[in-house]
Amino acid sequence: MTSKERIALALDHKEADRIAIHDSPWGTTIARWHQEGLPEEVGPAEYFGYEIAMAGANLSMRIPSETLEETEEYTIVRGLDGQIIKNWKHATSTPEYFDFMVKTRADWEEHKHRLEWDRDRIDLEAARKAQAEAQAQGKWFCFSAAFGYDRLQGLIGSERLLVAMALEPDWVQEMFDTCAELVCIALEEMISLGIQFDGCFVYDDMGYRNATLFSPAMFRKYEFPNHKRVYDCAKAHGLKCILHSCGNVAAFVPGLIQAGLSCLQPLEVKAGMNLVQLKKDFGEVLSFMGGIDVRKMAHPNPAVIEEEIATKLGAAKVGGGYIYHSDHSVPDNVSFEQYCRVIELVKKYGTYQ
Repeated sequence: MTSKERIALALDHKEADRIAIHDSPWGTTIARWHQEGLPEEVGPAEYFGYEIAMAGANLSMRIPSETLEETEEYTIVRGLDGQIIKNWKHATSTPEYFDFMVKTRADWEEHKHRLEWDRDRIDLEAARKAQAEAQAQGKWFCFSAAFGYDRLQGLIGSERLLVAMALEPDWVQEMFDTCAELVCIALEEMISLGIQFDGCFVYDDMGYRNATLFSPAMFRKYEFPNHKRVYDCAKAHGLKCILHSCGNVAAFVPGLIQAGLSCLQPLEVKAGMNLVQLKKDFGEVLSFMGGIDVRKMAHPNPAVIEEEIATKLGAAKVGGGYIYHSDHSVPDNVSFEQYCRVIELVKKYGTYQ
């Protein structure tokens, strides 16, 4: 059975030969694994058989990127939306945002034309190459894009966005609508150019360590209409959507289902997301991807991660509707040996009899 078939069955709530496998190790994790046995010329996706491939369009403001400062430890760059971003060279972490080009509604009015659509946003040659490689390997090939709160926090900053959601609703609504519409146009344009997607993998981080970043009322006002817009656009082309949303987004799950979401990822355990309970409560209408605690992958006692995988896969795989992934990304305290064991256990406990 191909990866494309496994994931299609999972999204249809049907059982395959085994659950599909995909994951997201940090760059520093991959560097460690290369020192511990992962062949230097081989990446984790090839070695472990990850089953998803992606392509998308450039939906940024397309500000020329430039390095503003570089040391042995970090770089400070101007990003594609005009943000000033600091990244550490020898560690993987969330980028630190120092400043933004868009900070007020007046800034937005000045620069929003930069989000108008044109076909130069699509690297057609790269998309066709990615499609050909995915099809040759039997992978599930998906359109990928960010929208909603996740997209806007990178454009104007999280705190500024949260305040504006309360005090400047018309401006915020226009930004939400603009970014979601751009996603839909990009998907439809790529399809019109002959790119054949099997589904969509979209990003909208809406949670943090303990709860959602904003209230269900704010979700209903700003997020719900645009999630529905994106999912309806995908469904019009026969495509189902997987949503990546970090943190604890449990309060938004009913609304996401109503909007038309097919699968939720990554189900961060450390933020309070419970795969087994989610499967029990919503498994008939929503598929799940993730929920395997990376802290247990790094535990010195191998029985700890085996119990984690056996228990969660045993519940989540029943009747289909589950794809393996870590509960966010695999950090560099997980050794190559430990992760090899993880994949062995996933195949052991994720196989259908």
